[in-house]
Amino acid sequence: MIYAEEVDLLPVTLLPFSHRGIFSNYVKYIVHQYWSERSRHQEVWLSAIEARLKSLGFQLPEPPAPGGNYVPFVVQDSFVFLAGVISTWNGAVITGTVGADKSIQNGYEAARACALVQLTNLKLALGDLDRVDRIISLNGYVNAVPGFGESPQVINGASDLLVELFGSRGLHARAAIGVSALPKNALVEIQMVAAAQV
Repeated sequence: MIYAEEVDLLPVTLLPFSHRGIFSNYVKYIVHQYWSERSRHQEVWLSAIEARLKSLGFQLPEPPAPGGNYVPFVVQDSFVFLAGVISTWNGAVITGTVGADKSIQNGYEAARACALVQLTNLKLALGDLDRVDRIISLNGYVNAVPGFGESPQVINGASDLLVELFGSRGLHARAAIGVSALPKNALVEIQMVAAAQV
């Protein structure tokens, strides 16, 4: 097998001078075709978790840029610590306040959107969602009116998706907290910790 980084190391000096350019171009063409075909197959072959996600009618969103001086995840030993992400859909922030201009169902869907972003970050951290051994914990924050007591129902939007995807490995410890404000007036924010297979 010839890899892209090896092309310039091939012994073209053994060829007649007049043939070296032809040989080099031919090899580069073959390598280009190989990587193009490999990329095409990588697009077709999904991990089991991503295939399950697709069957539910969802796909991984583009990862958002961090909103401050931090990184989206830190991998330490077999643990992945995921920074909090706010609720977004198609690149736009899902805003509002549950109990005022947004319903519990709106919050549920916003929490699920947060979980999808965290799955994207998990894939970036591990390379493959099938490497997730366990969702350890989840902290959910709901932008809500004072006295709102149904934050757990809202954060179920994230928890339900994780359990549906990972089964018992998706069951996690959790906090669901109502707050008076979130960054960019987001409806929900989710922070997670996961364990990877070693």
